[in-house]
Amino acid sequence: MKLSLKWLNEYVKVDVSVDELARKLTMAGLEIEGIAKPGEGLKGVVVAQILASEKHPNADKLSVTKIDDGSGTPLQVVCGAKNYKVGDKIPLATVGSELPGGMKIGKARMRDVDSFGMLCSSKELGLTEESSGLLILDPSLKVGTPIAQALGLDDVIFEVNVTPNRSDALSHLGIAREVATLLGADLKKPSTKLSESSTAASSKIEIKIEDAERCWRYAARVIEGVTVKASPAWMQQRLGACGVRPINNLVDVGNYVMLEYGQPVHVFDLDRVGGGKIVVRTAKGGEKLKTLDEKDRVLDAQDLLICDEKVPMVLAGVMGGIDSGVTEKTTRILLEAATFQPATIRRSSKRHALHSESSHRFERGTDVSVIPEAIDRLAALIVEIAGGTVLQGRVDNYANKKEPRQVTLRTSRVGELLGVEVPAQECERILSSLGFVRAGDAPYAGSSISSGLRTAASASSTSTWIVPQARVDVSIEEDLIEEIARIRGFDAIPPALPRGLSALEPERPQLALERRMRSALAGQGFDEVVNYSFVAPADLAAFQAEQGAIAISNPLSVEQSVMRTTLFASLVPNIARSVRHQATGVRFYELGRSYRPHAGGGEGSKPVAQETLELAGALYGGSRSWTGSKDADFYDARAAVESVLSALHIEGVTFEVLDSPWYHPRASAVVKRGDVLLGTVGELHPRAMKRLDAPAGVYLFQLDVAKLLESAALVPQAAPLSKFPSVNRDLAVVVPVALSADQVRSVILEVGKPLVDDAIVFDVYEGKQVGEGKKNLAFALRYRSAERTLTDTEVTEAHTRIVAEVSKRLGAALRA
Repeated sequence: MKLSLKWLNEYVKVDVSVDELARKLTMAGLEIEGIAKPGEGLKGVVVAQILASEKHPNADKLSVTKIDDGSGTPLQVVCGAKNYKVGDKIPLATVGSELPGGMKIGKARMRDVDSFGMLCSSKELGLTEESSGLLILDPSLKVGTPIAQALGLDDVIFEVNVTPNRSDALSHLGIAREVATLLGADLKKPSTKLSESSTAASSKIEIKIEDAERCWRYAARVIEGVTVKASPAWMQQRLGACGVRPINNLVDVGNYVMLEYGQPVHVFDLDRVGGGKIVVRTAKGGEKLKTLDEKDRVLDAQDLLICDEKVPMVLAGVMGGIDSGVTEKTTRILLEAATFQPATIRRSSKRHALHSESSHRFERGTDVSVIPEAIDRLAALIVEIAGGTVLQGRVDNYANKKEPRQVTLRTSRVGELLGVEVPAQECERILSSLGFVRAGDAPYAGSSISSGLRTAASASSTSTWIVPQARVDVSIEEDLIEEIARIRGFDAIPPALPRGLSALEPERPQLALERRMRSALAGQGFDEVVNYSFVAPADLAAFQAEQGAIAISNPLSVEQSVMRTTLFASLVPNIARSVRHQATGVRFYELGRSYRPHAGGGEGSKPVAQETLELAGALYGGSRSWTGSKDADFYDARAAVESVLSALHIEGVTFEVLDSPWYHPRASAVVKRGDVLLGTVGELHPRAMKRLDAPAGVYLFQLDVAKLLESAALVPQAAPLSKFPSVNRDLAVVVPVALSADQVRSVILEVGKPLVDDAIVFDVYEGKQVGEGKKNLAFALRYRSAERTLTDTEVTEAHTRIVAEVSKRLGAALRA
């Protein structure tokens, strides 16, 4: 927002330097991003009057003029412009001055005629990009007045970065209150005096609000007999300084009041309001509105409209319609000031890609209580500038009454949060100056910029404060404490070392789990990636996972239009992109969420999506080591899963054959612990590989983090080491190809209890020697007792029993 220092001085006396004011505002939370001084480059340029003009004796296109610059001695200036007449007042750049473009003005001799200065155009003064001659000034200006002062450019313009929660600071009066509090000065509000006719405004206009949830309040006034013309120079200068283009007196006054109060207003041509009725409603299907930017807009059923008896006139809170606006023939006007639900305006503005000064304020929240004051100010200024008669009274439909919030403040809590004691009297002084009213001390005036109610200091340590309705950012005690802290200055808080805790808080299980998983995968050579949760529907379709995907209502693009139901829809494109950039070996993992529709989601407080935290990984290509290089395979993916399980001390896990559209049928498995499904692992399915343009040989895994947490032993239990020696035996059995090694191993461990300590597969063989559809599994069995040294007979008996049971249950044959 652009803030004019001259304008600000009308409400509060600023007795500090420009830089100091900028520092104070910035430290109070209103960051000053830039400071401009429009008149700084116009020193030496003054208002002058042309006393005489005659043709140059030696040049057809030049004239020799006599100029009065207020010094008492007429100056001779040679001029090439033709758009002036004797008596006009124009800008004169005197000898020794320098114009904004860098041109230095000195005494010159032009075709044997001396010239003392330069008559200037608006372009030469840096005011416009183009000009067709000299800048002709207001004839009422005094000769010799510095041009910056004459044009209202002797000002300082601050560029204020107003954060979205501080909508109260989107006005000159709002910032004036901040400045008054920071400087300990008084706030002077503009005085409004209205002379009304005996005719009631309610006889000319009726207001009906059909949707009170979206339109809280709508007030109107009627003025008859106005004259549409250009605004006075002082108003045009102020609007221009704040970046608003002057249009005509009626429109300009509306913009002026918006910049003054922060309350957007609108002016209708009353003769173009059908039926003398204002109806606030949502749009009907197929309705259209031609807005002031001359674009035809198709309206959505969620758009809020200001209509007359039959047709829409305004896209509420965003922009007016061209068919109800004022024209040069307008004589009767309807003034509007309203308060709308911020979310409604924000959605309409975004839906139509239409951002305006009004929508910028409405979508952040405006002060519902300032409506009467703002519309009266608007009426008073219009009568002053455009003439006319104000009809009696306001037509004010306050359909959705909003009571101001009340917040209790404990002085002791102020000290606890800020680390420094703040006297109750100082707390009260700051809050009162900001427009807060202590409950019980005075009736609430209803406006964030109402005349300064002051409350007497009290020794009480607890007080309740009525929050100005413009302060949408204040709702809890900590908000009041923040107000006190920022006005006092954060540099008023003494530096102190943080106090140590007597005991450290133990690491939460979820954080410990994530830390160990990350460490395990880093040890396997994986890099963590972070992807958007939004993906393209085609990426999900590659995994046949698009069913039930939650669509984004206003996506950034088609490639980010649905919520992912699997992390693979993000990771496989990561791999493909890396390979296209000539990466030869890639290992990625992501710890993120997948999203599926929640049963009954969106009803009440139930979320739309059921979010599942997953750990997923993808690997491709070769890895190099001192033993050589090899391409990734299924066992590398399985090793990554096992490293995670080992880091979490999850035991008793089996890998069973899986049939999934995600994975290649030849290499896929489900990871289980008993009946609990922990995740899956396998090679990317060729169909998905083709659709995602991924290379062959991509391997994936995914694990359910919640189930890992349930199964993990984050505090492992130590088991005593046996002091008795172990006995090792090998067992080689021929089994059907479809039988997994884990199934054989589980039988070995079950039958071998309690003597078999472990069984490890060390060889798998398929070939002619074992027959078609068969494979050989070789296990290393370790026998050990925790109570005694085992005899050879005990081991042999157990081994024989294991061979018999494996053969009986699984149809295995002992390989010779």
